[in-house]
Amino acid sequence: MSSNFDITLTIKVAELPEDFSAMRSVRAAVFQLEQRIEPELDFDGKDETSDQLVAYINDQPIGTARIRYLDDRTAKIERLAVLPIVRGKGIGKLIMEKAIELAAQKKMQEVVIHSQEYIQGLHQKLGFEPEGAVFEEAGIPHVKMRKKLGSTY
Repeated sequence: MSSNFDITLTIKVAELPEDFSAMRSVRAAVFQLEQRIEPELDFDGKDETSDQLVAYINDQPIGTARIRYLDDRTAKIERLAVLPIVRGKGIGKLIMEKAIELAAQKKMQEVVIHSQEYIQGLHQKLGFEPEGAVFEEAGIPHVKMRKKLGSTY
């Protein structure tokens, strides 16, 4: 049995300014509306100097992540967000895999994240190891995690 429509998932490095509003809309929906995080905590002035990934289904933005380069060997993946309507379908994992791949292409040796505690398991499946105690960021429990990049990417 075939369906009457096709679903196309695209994850790409954002091009400014056209993808910037898509990224902002996903983050606003997830962080500000759903998690009640203040906009100035989310939009901290570091977006323009970071790589942004935006995931689209049929040209509708549904997910995003930001990659900041802390130095010449360490990338930090931040602001992973997937709209509630498409959660649980592996999109967050695909965005993270693309972010890790991009960091490896830029010759980064490791990736760090501050994972919200409830999705720590997703990051462990991707090879991240927890580091230290649970801490709060924006009133939400987080875990610092690290992944060494090797020859797998």
